[in-house]
Amino acid sequence: MAEPLRIALAGLGTVGAGVIRLVEANAELIARRAGRPLQIVAISARDRSKKRGVDISPYTWEDDMVILGERADVDVVVELVGGSDGSALACARTTIEAGKALVTANKAMIAHHGLELASKAEAARVPLKFEAAVAGGIPVIKGLREGAAANEFERVYGILNGTCNYILSTMEDTGRDFGDVLSEAQAKGFAEADPAFDIEGTDAAHKLSILASIAFGTQVDFRAVETTGITRILAADIAQARTLGYVIRLIGMAETDSNGDGVPRLFQRVQPHLVPVDHPLAHVDGATNAVVAEGNFSGRLLFQGAGAGDGPTASAVVADLIDIARGEAGPAFSVPVEELEKMEAAQTGHRRSRSYVRFLVADRPGVLAEITAAMRDAGVSIESLIQKGRADSEGEVLVSLVTHEGPESAVSEALRLLEGSASLTQPPLVMHILSA
Repeated sequence: MAEPLRIALAGLGTVGAGVIRLVEANAELIARRAGRPLQIVAISARDRSKKRGVDISPYTWEDDMVILGERADVDVVVELVGGSDGSALACARTTIEAGKALVTANKAMIAHHGLELASKAEAARVPLKFEAAVAGGIPVIKGLREGAAANEFERVYGILNGTCNYILSTMEDTGRDFGDVLSEAQAKGFAEADPAFDIEGTDAAHKLSILASIAFGTQVDFRAVETTGITRILAADIAQARTLGYVIRLIGMAETDSNGDGVPRLFQRVQPHLVPVDHPLAHVDGATNAVVAEGNFSGRLLFQGAGAGDGPTASAVVADLIDIARGEAGPAFSVPVEELEKMEAAQTGHRRSRSYVRFLVADRPGVLAEITAAMRDAGVSIESLIQKGRADSEGEVLVSLVTHEGPESAVSEALRLLEGSASLTQPPLVMHILSA
C-alpha cells in the first residue's frame, strides 16, 4: 500500500476529537477506500490541558497552530478552529502557501475569504476542500460539484441551521414561545450560550453564499445575502401557520434573477418562510439540515441529514481527506477562481410571492380598516385575514393576513404607509410563502 497521507489537526473541539475517533476506529476501512492509510502526526489547539475524551499522546503537539502547515512531515492540515479571521485564517494561508492541502469545516472563513484561499490553492496546485463547512455530514457540496455537475441549477434552497430548526419545530410541537424554547436548546447543547450567530441567520447566510457560488459559478458574496433571523416569531405565528396548512422554517434561498431587465443577477436570502405541509422541507424536524437543488436535467434533488455534531461533521472532514489521499483535486468552487462570475446582487421588490404578514395592534375600533386600507392603497390583494386576542398581553390583538401573489414591493409599500401608526404596538412581521 502507498505511503500514508500525513495529517495535522488544528482545533480539537468536538469535531477535532471526532476526526481522531473516526480515523482510529475505521482505519482499515478508510485505508482500503483511500488506497493509502490516513495518519495523524501533529495537533494543535488553544488549550493543551483540556479533556477531550480522546488520547492525544501519540501525536506531536504544536503550541502555534500556524506552524502545522510548515512541518515537513505534514501533507494536509485540517483546520477546525472556527472564526473568519485570526489564527484560523493565518493557519489556512500558511498551509496553502507552504504547498500543503487544506481541509476545513469553517464556513465563516470560506464565506469571507474563500476566493482568496481558492486562488492561492490553485496557484500552489494543492487541494482546498470544505465539505464539512455546509450542512455537517450531508455531502451536498460534493453532490452539486460532482454528482450533478452536468446540470444548470435553477434554484438552491433549504434548512441550513440546526439550532433554528430545532427551535421552530419544538415551538410547533409544544406551542411554547421562542424564548422558552431557546433556553431549553441552550441547556441541551443545541444552541450556544451566545446564540446570536445562529438565531439571527448569519450562520445560514454563510452557508448559503458558499452553496450559491458552487451552484451558479459565481464569486462568493456573503454580504449580499438578505438576512432575517427567527427571534420575532411567536407561538401564535406557528399556530396561525398550522391553521393555514403551513409550518415555519428558516430557509436560505439562492437563484439567478434578472430584475425584469434581462441582466442576470444573483438573489440570496435567509428568512423564515411558511412552508406548505406537503413540501419535503416541512417534514425536516429537530437539528436536521436539508438542501434542495433544482437542476434543469436532474430535477429536484433533496439532500438531508445531520447538519452538525462531532460524528457527522467528522465524517465530512474525513471524506475530504480520502479524496485527497486518492489524488482527487479540482477547483474548490467547481471552476477556477478567475472563471467565477462576479454577479450583481438582485433587487427584490419586483419578485412575486404570496406573503404572511402579522401585526400586533391595540384592541380598538378602526384598526382593521386602517390595515386593509394601507394594503388596498399599495395594491396588495388579501387572500385571508385572521384576528385573535393574545392571552399574554391585555388589550393587544394579533392580526395576520395572507396575500395573493404579487410584487414584494407592494407589501413593503403597505408597511411604509403604516409606519408611525399609533395602532401598531410592534413592527409588523413579514414571512414569504415557499412555492412548491
